[in-house]
Parts: sequence; C-alpha cells; structure tokens
Amino acid sequence: NSWTQRADFPGSARYGAVAFGANNKGYIGCGYDGNYLKDFYAFNPSSNSWDQIISIGGSKRMGATSFVIDNVAYVVCGQNNGEYVDDFWKYDAQSGQWTQLRDITDTSDDDYDDDYSIVRTNGVAFVIDGAAYFACGESGSVRSDTWKYYPSTDLWENVSKFKGTARTATVSFSTGERGFVVTGKSSTYRFDDIWELHPYEYDDDEY
Repeated sequence: NSWTQRADFPGSARYGAVAFGANNKGYIGCGYDGNYLKDFYAFNPSSNSWDQIISIGGSKRMGATSFVIDNVAYVVCGQNNGEYVDDFWKYDAQSGQWTQLRDITDTSDDDYDDDYSIVRTNGVAFVIDGAAYFACGESGSVRSDTWKYYPSTDLWENVSKFKGTARTATVSFSTGERGFVVTGKSSTYRFDDIWELHPYEYDDDEY
C-alpha cells in the first residue's frame, strides 16, 4: 500500500492528454503544451522505461477519451484549436498500428450517421460486455447524452442518457460487467456523487 516513483514521462509536460492500458503497457499521448499535440508514448512497467510510438493519425487533440475492448484501444473526440474533432481511431498494441474508423459526425452519404451528435471534449467512457458507453463532456454546454459503441460494426447508438446532472471532466471505471461515472463539474460546481449504468434494464425516459 505504497507509491514508488517511476521513470519520468519523456514527452513535453502537458495537460488534456489521453491514456490507456493495453498489452501489459501504459500509453499516453495527445494533449496541450502551448500547442495541440498528437505524439504518443508507451510505458513498459517491467523495464521501467518509455518508448515513443507512432503518433495517432488525423487531428491533433486535447480532451480526448479512450477505452479498450479486447486489448484494442480506441481514442475518440477532443478539440483542436477550438474545433471539435470528428475523426476516430483505434490502436492495436500488438502490431503497433493505428487504424482510422468511421467519423463520429454526419460526414457520409449513408444513413447510419444522420443522427450522430457525439463530438465533444472531456467525455468519459467505460466498457461493459464488449461494448463501450460514452457520456458526459462538453460542446458549448455540458452533456448528459450517452452513446454505445459496437466494435464489430463500428457503429454508435444513442442510448439512455446519464441520469445525474449534466457534467464534464468526470472519471469512470468498469468491472467489465458494471460501469460507473464519478464526480465531474458543471461551471463552477463540483460533484461528489457516483452513478452506475444498468444497460439491460428498461428506461421509460430513455433519451
């Protein structure tokens, strides 16, 4: 029950970065250090060492959100120079490659994204039974809408909204079968509550 300092992060000091764990390593990248960033680094805990890896494709960004499904990491949303980012990427830690997925706004001629309203910054995500749930954050105002991501089809579904007060800058965690959203803020108010999603129960106030 103690902390031990590890090797310092080799990239520039920054905030608004995004991080995830996959393939027994920790990864951190993007963020803002006076400029918007897209570089990425991997930490190997067994050797206490960092390596710079290939940068995420597409937009530089800060305030992005990540989640991991079956050891594949996904990075979504964020902002770049005041614009909300709509490109979406996954990282295969075994191959070390980034792959671009479908955009998260209505950029195609197909019907699947006609109602997409996913773009934002400082959202939060967790995984239950192999699907990701993405909620909260801000895009001009704080958000409570929730989207479910299916990796097998690379499609998003608008599902039951977060039932707490709309908020940004929350944290989340999941056991793999249960997902929780904790704390956050709205304007100058700071929250200390915790909420659990029940994804398979009927909700008569769905959206």
